[in-house]
Amino acid sequence: MIGRQHNKLQTFAAFFAIYIVWGTTYLAIKHAVETIPPFLMMGMRSLSAGMVLYTWGRLRGDANVTRKELPSLFLIGILFFLIGHGVLAWAQKTVPSGVAALLVASEPIIIALFEPLFTREGRIGKRTLLGMLIGVGGIAVLVLPQGFDFKNANLLSSFGILVAAGSWASGAIYTRVAKLPRSPLITGGLQLLFGGAFLILASFLLGEWSAFTLSQVTVRSWLGLVYLVVFGSILAFSAYTWLLTITSATRISTHTFINPVVAMLVGWAIGGEALTVGMLIATVLIVISVYLILIRKSATAKDTIEEAAVAGAAGEP
Repeated sequence: MIGRQHNKLQTFAAFFAIYIVWGTTYLAIKHAVETIPPFLMMGMRSLSAGMVLYTWGRLRGDANVTRKELPSLFLIGILFFLIGHGVLAWAQKTVPSGVAALLVASEPIIIALFEPLFTREGRIGKRTLLGMLIGVGGIAVLVLPQGFDFKNANLLSSFGILVAAGSWASGAIYTRVAKLPRSPLITGGLQLLFGGAFLILASFLLGEWSAFTLSQVTVRSWLGLVYLVVFGSILAFSAYTWLLTITSATRISTHTFINPVVAMLVGWAIGGEALTVGMLIATVLIVISVYLILIRKSATAKDTIEEAAVAGAAGEP
């Protein structure tokens, strides 16, 4: 009984981390990229967190990665971090943190559409299709509040966030079927390390290093980076990696129910960002969309989480 309660608390804590902590990272990214180039910043974040997680896993005796597992880790590192994080950080130089979080809420739509094709967890029904249509409407309300002006500079950045969300969704689905190390610390650590290396390389190729000096980095940017490393990656990403071993990517993607709300509240309360009627309408539409997509599986979410906790206690991956 004690073991089961412990693992139920562990599962709750993991969901809390990806719900709340990731909702606050959008503002931290905005502050960090003020004086640190986006791909370089994300590379520093990933390499630092990856080193901590991998070292932690090895020190506690977790089995190391095998040669057959390396290709999957490389690919996931690209999908999650080079494209997912790198493009997101670049886009947030012109897109408010709350808006970025709302656009990332398209992630469950992508996962719900494609995960059944790879994991055989169910077919797409009419409710899911309706949810997707409502989600597209919500994104349209959010991205084009001034009318369909395709010359608006923010349109490209907003599209980049959608690409980043699609890449992250693809990585989450692939993680469910890929051959990976059993240890979430080793898996998460190496994904971060490989992704961080790709981000640093991209930063060099894009010329970010040529115009960058450490002396130009403000205290606020350093604090944003430290917050991203400790809370966004070491804490929340390790929780996310562990959750992928016990439940579906679709269910885990429910963190986008909460992330936009947290991001908007933090951006409004701390970042001085506007909270407009259009953003609120878009929030309602996107949340309804995601709910419709997940409702079939959410009906048994409580039981699933409890079963997952028992499985975790038994040492299953």
